[in-house]
Amino acid sequence: MALGEFDLIARYFRPLAGSAGLGLADDAALLRPPAGRDLVLSLDTMVAGVHFLSEDPPDTIARKLLRVNLSDLAAKGARPLGYLLALSLPRATEESWIADFAAGLAADQARFAIALLGGDTTATPGPLTASITVLGDVASGAMLRRAGAVAGDAIWVSGTLGDGALGLAVAQGQLRFTGPEAEVHAASLLARYRLPQPRLALAAAAEAAGGLGAIAHAGMDVSDGLIQDLGHLCVASGGLGAEVEAAALPLSAAAAAALAEEPGRLASVLAGGDDYEVLLAAPDSAAPELARLAADSGVALRRIGRLSASGRVIARDAGGRDITPARGGYRHF
Repeated sequence: MALGEFDLIARYFRPLAGSAGLGLADDAALLRPPAGRDLVLSLDTMVAGVHFLSEDPPDTIARKLLRVNLSDLAAKGARPLGYLLALSLPRATEESWIADFAAGLAADQARFAIALLGGDTTATPGPLTASITVLGDVASGAMLRRAGAVAGDAIWVSGTLGDGALGLAVAQGQLRFTGPEAEVHAASLLARYRLPQPRLALAAAAEAAGGLGAIAHAGMDVSDGLIQDLGHLCVASGGLGAEVEAAALPLSAAAAAALAEEPGRLASVLAGGDDYEVLLAAPDSAAPELARLAADSGVALRRIGRLSASGRVIARDAGGRDITPARGGYRHF
């Protein structure tokens, strides 16, 4: 790539900067939190060959990177304010790849009302690595935490589960559909793998109702796998356990078709990761409010189980048999 670092920033990233980013012409950004609001920060990194395939379109890589961070904000009940980007590019990266990557960011900045605040660009021998630190805000004291769930709470999840993991299987040629809907199902799952849907509408609707923390006891986003992430919530809440009803798991039409053809793929729904849905622990008394929240936001919410004092996270089939996958989710180490 012949383009220098500062030319690269000026051409592709300065147009993405909001006013708090100071035109990307200073050493830092300047952000003033609104009065009566707390800042919420999260950081996610994506590495080629680990979080995305090297042949994935660069615009979808950028959009996925931004969206997985926004998913963390949604699960905390926060609204987005801005983000910082760190991009480490192999020297052989084509300028057209960077142009498409920046165009992907621009598209989702417009969609989610967020702007670039600053960051860093470096060269690397590889692999390509990109990180985003996202900043959001909530009413003071209103952030929903992982801790706070109690035994007996119902477990709720937004959207559908398993689409991201099954979409990766499609991208890798490991999942092929048969029948008249084969192409539609494959395209649907591939889109969910490349472009997760951060549930910011859920957070916005909850804020209008007093905040997620006024409805649920605890929450987080599902990114590495339902069983594993639910386990994190249980540990943070004092070592609770949980029972998940496999028959209650929300499935898209494409995921349901994949399981109908190969029931063993249920493990991808329970532990595959790349869902980026919101997981909530809430008392039974919150069910009517959660139903209103789903209706107001347009984001489906489904009860999938219950927390217990057992200290174990278990998935059971309709007959009550333990079908918990041996590996509850993705682990880097």
